[in-house]
Formats: sequence, C-alpha cells, structure tokens
Amino acid sequence: MIRKPVHHAVYDTYADWETGHATAHLARAGYEVRTVGPSTEPVRSIGGLRVQPDLALDAVRPQDSALLILPGADLWDAGQELAPFARTAREFLDAGVPVAAICGATAGLAREGLLDDRDHTSAVSFYLAANGYGGGERYVDADAVSDRGLITAGPTEPVAFAREILHLLGVYDGEVLDAWYRLFHDSDAEACAVLEKVAGR
Repeated sequence: MIRKPVHHAVYDTYADWETGHATAHLARAGYEVRTVGPSTEPVRSIGGLRVQPDLALDAVRPQDSALLILPGADLWDAGQELAPFARTAREFLDAGVPVAAICGATAGLAREGLLDDRDHTSAVSFYLAANGYGGGERYVDADAVSDRGLITAGPTEPVAFAREILHLLGVYDGEVLDAWYRLFHDSDAEACAVLEKVAGR
C-alpha cells in the first residue's frame, strides 16, 4: 500500500524530544517522514541538533500529506514567526487532513482559533488562556486529546502524543496499541510479550 508522507515541522528551538516516539514508529510502519521548515535553510532544535528541512512550508499541500506534526518551540511564545505554521494547520484541517500539535504549538493553534470548537489539551489550561482564545470550555485535563482530526498534548507527554498519532493513522490499535503504550510510558515488561507475538506473525 502506498502511503502519503507525514510532514514534520522543524524550526529554530523546536523541542526535539516531543515527537521522536511518533516519527520512529511511523517510519518503521512504512511512512516517509518529511521535514518542513520556514524555508529549506537549516534550523537548530532546542537540543542543538542541526536539521536541513526537506522542503519549505509554502511547498506543502494537504492533499499530498497523511498528517502534519507541529512540535513545541520557544518561538511559539516569542512573536508571530511561526504563525504561518498555524495557518497551514488550518488549511490541513479544512481539507480533512489531520494535524498533531504538542506543547507550544498548541498555543499557536489557539491563537489561530483552531481550538475554539474542539476538545484539546496542552501544558496547563492557563497557558492557553493567556493567549485570549475562545476555547477554554473545551480544555481537557488529559495526557493527549484527539478531536475531529486534531491531536493535542502537553510537553511532558510525548508517548501519549505518539499513541494518538499511531491510532489515528492505524499503525497500532486495540491490544497492540495498549501494549505499546504500557511499554514506552510505564516500562511494563509484560507488554513486550504482546508486541513480540505481533512481530512474529
């Protein structure tokens, strides 16, 4: 089966620990993960990793993508530099293509109005409230939330974030998804038996 690629946004100060579980397991499942920058000039993660984007944001089209992933970054709270990524998220959702945002990226989506009518989460409710958005009543105090094609999570929940992505794209489901989460989130060794059984099929 030919799958559309997953597009992963990268920009200076992006939080490199927040999306690794998701991208690693998507790649293992056969998805091409393509990095998208403000341009094709290299960027540096908050951990100092230098990344050369595969393509610039203005070259990304929803119809060519399976998912847009937006990691957190210091820049989300430092002005409007990343606002084009939030506008692209709107284009994706309007086209019926899912978006996954974690940490500071949720604030960018709040400012774009994308959380006003969807259940969502983030670091804490008052972090989003400080942006003056209209979706406070839809805030859910949970590790990760998925609603109508939009996944949100806080910065301490990269595994829960990945779980929602893997479920949304059908990589894992049911008992296997539960075992995967228990292994990587809870260090539950008993979950290995379930995953090994699936790998051996």
